[in-house]
Amino acid sequence: MSGGFRSLPVPEGLDGMRVDAAIAKLFGVSRAVAAEMAQGGDVLIGGRPAQKSDRVVPGAMLEATLPAPKAAPEPVAEHVEGLTILYQDDDVIAVDKPVGVAAHPTLGWEGPTVVGGLQAMGFTLPDAGPPERKGIVQRLDVGTSGVMVVAASVPGYSVLKRAFKERTIDKTYHAMVQGLPDPIVGTIDAPIGRHPSSGWKFAVVDDGRPSVTHYEVTEAFRRASLLEVHLETGRTHQIRVHMSAVGHPCVGDPMYGCDPNLAREVGLNRQWLHATKLGFNHPRTGEYMEVSSPYPQDLQHALDVVRGA
Repeated sequence: MSGGFRSLPVPEGLDGMRVDAAIAKLFGVSRAVAAEMAQGGDVLIGGRPAQKSDRVVPGAMLEATLPAPKAAPEPVAEHVEGLTILYQDDDVIAVDKPVGVAAHPTLGWEGPTVVGGLQAMGFTLPDAGPPERKGIVQRLDVGTSGVMVVAASVPGYSVLKRAFKERTIDKTYHAMVQGLPDPIVGTIDAPIGRHPSSGWKFAVVDDGRPSVTHYEVTEAFRRASLLEVHLETGRTHQIRVHMSAVGHPCVGDPMYGCDPNLAREVGLNRQWLHATKLGFNHPRTGEYMEVSSPYPQDLQHALDVVRGA
């Protein structure tokens, strides 16, 4: 999103939609920002100020003054507890990312980051991509742990970024989900986009981006199953959204409908989801390599509990 004045006729498909939802849909801002724009008098319909809860009608001229985008904060070098190096050379750094750590600084996030942790270890990350994302070629959710690769050189960044974009990276996750998926080996091919009523969540929606998840049950328990998951695409929250959509949310994931009692019984306060392995061609040598990450203590404990039950 960039700031400035915008004017568009309301399309047929938005008939009856709230003003804040329509602004978010048309101009790519959040519902909260759209509501602030309306409250501040920055949204006009037919030349008149519109309130956030007003409804739009097709053909009406919707005028909006968008706020200027805020810059993400620069990374700060700081020690990150539990962040460990799994592999490193002149072009590639593979880390084991703990839960509660973001890949890089973003607006509104004040916690630890992989970029800051690597800088605190003495790594000089390449000036490639946005300043706050030095070397970052992929991301893991804050609440997801596991192996993550970071570029250590400008050529490494270019090659790895393209490999992730072209989906030539083999991404393997393990997830513990509620119940037993049927079939036990399957593919979920369903588009993912912003949740229509909860902007901080994602969901399977008709106009979402293509998203493909392959899974296989590796262990089945009385109330849960352990899956090996391979991603063709890399959408935000993809595994969590897809498994929830088929009725088997990740254990410990209240955002996407887990049973809070089961999460409490296994001692989890985050989703049971771990990036166990990345396979890719080395950006300089072209040689195929794999980097793996063991389960962290909280996920292993939860697995031991359900196995024992």
